[in-house]
Amino acid sequence: MDWIQTVIIAIVEGLTEFLPVSSTGHMIITQNMLGIEQGDAFVHAFTFIIQFGAILSVVCLYWKRFFTFDKSPAPAGSTLFQRLKHKYRFYWLLFIGVLPAVVIGMLAKKSGLLDWLLDSVEVVAVMLVLGGIFMLFCDKWFNKGKDTTQVNEPRAFKIGLYQCISVIPGVSRSMATIVGGMTQGLTRKRAAEFSFFLAVPTMAGATLLDLLDLLKEDTSWATSHNIMMLLLGCAVAFIVALLAMKWFVSFLSKYGFKAFGYYRIIVGGIIIALLLTGHSLAMVD
Repeated sequence: MDWIQTVIIAIVEGLTEFLPVSSTGHMIITQNMLGIEQGDAFVHAFTFIIQFGAILSVVCLYWKRFFTFDKSPAPAGSTLFQRLKHKYRFYWLLFIGVLPAVVIGMLAKKSGLLDWLLDSVEVVAVMLVLGGIFMLFCDKWFNKGKDTTQVNEPRAFKIGLYQCISVIPGVSRSMATIVGGMTQGLTRKRAAEFSFFLAVPTMAGATLLDLLDLLKEDTSWATSHNIMMLLLGCAVAFIVALLAMKWFVSFLSKYGFKAFGYYRIIVGGIIIALLLTGHSLAMVD
């Protein structure tokens, strides 16, 4: 990967991380269009690690939620554990929500399924279309949230289960968790914000695991060039995601998922048509 390829992929990641269009799917498509070799361990790791750059924008934009704790007194007679849960409730809910992804993600990675999926542009295209069709109707089915509905432990866990579906590239972690929140009675805005928050521990864990795997298997990848590519990718993804996030919350609150559904169907349909007619996605041989 060169500097230009890195910047292009990072811009795509920053723009799509919080949109319900699958950032991983778009990065795989972009990599194919740029002629980047699939199956390389560093390319796989790069795909996940720069997502963490985008995720850090959540901490920056919502820093008060991450660093403000509940100072109200816990109920009388509470145990130490209950008092800690009360004070750090925000982090407790994130812990509950991320548990399913930890289990499913580890199983998918150990089985080799995750690496296979990351190499398959066909899977991405099909899931873009299927997810797009679903999104044309999900507002009608699930948009019944109330402003008074809060995230609690059972809701956080169920949203975490929905997040597991996004192990398939093209599904979109954002779409899965937002829809999961809406099925639990949250408004689109509150579901989107919890989706952002849940992305932080999820992607932090995925990034750490990928780095450990890279270091265990082979350290020859850790050239100054590759490290600079990772740092550049994270920085670009962070800046672009920060700009895109606020726009997305406002747009989703007003207009819902339908526009994203049409976009997914068009992009996925074009890719399927190209693949079926024997054309390559690569713009560079």
